[in-house]
Amino acid sequence: MLTKTKYKNKKVIVDGILFDSKLEAERYKQLKELEQKGVIKNLQLQKNFELIPKFKKRGKVYRKTSYRADFTYTIVATDETIVEDTKGFKTDVYLLKKKLFEYKFPNLEIKEVQNEKKQSKKYSFRYRR
Repeated sequence: MLTKTKYKNKKVIVDGILFDSKLEAERYKQLKELEQKGVIKNLQLQKNFELIPKFKKRGKVYRKTSYRADFTYTIVATDETIVEDTKGFKTDVYLLKKKLFEYKFPNLEIKEVQNEKKQSKKYSFRYRR
C-alpha cells in the first residue's frame, strides 16, 4: 500500500517507477508521449545537480548539497535543455536550493510545473518561473 507524504501527496507507480505525487506521475506520462513523438529527447528522471561540494572546515566535514530535478530533457527543435520540477508546495529548503541552482547554473533554469485541475478531472500544466 502506498502512503501519503507529509504534504499529503499520494505516491503513484507508473511504468514500474515510484513517483512522489499524482502530478509528477501525470507529467511523466506527458513527457514520455512527447519523447515518443520526437518533440523532446534525453528524458531523465531525478537528475542530481551539485550545488555545494563536500568540504572540510576546522576539522568538521560538511556533506555536499544537491538539487534533484524531477525531470530534465532536451527540446528537439531548439536543442534547449529543460530542468523541470513539479510543485504543489514550495518549502524554504526548495527555495534556497533553487536560488543556489540559478546562481551556479546560469545557462539553465528550473521550470516549475503546477497543477491546474479542470472540471473534467484531467491534469493540465502551467510553467511558473
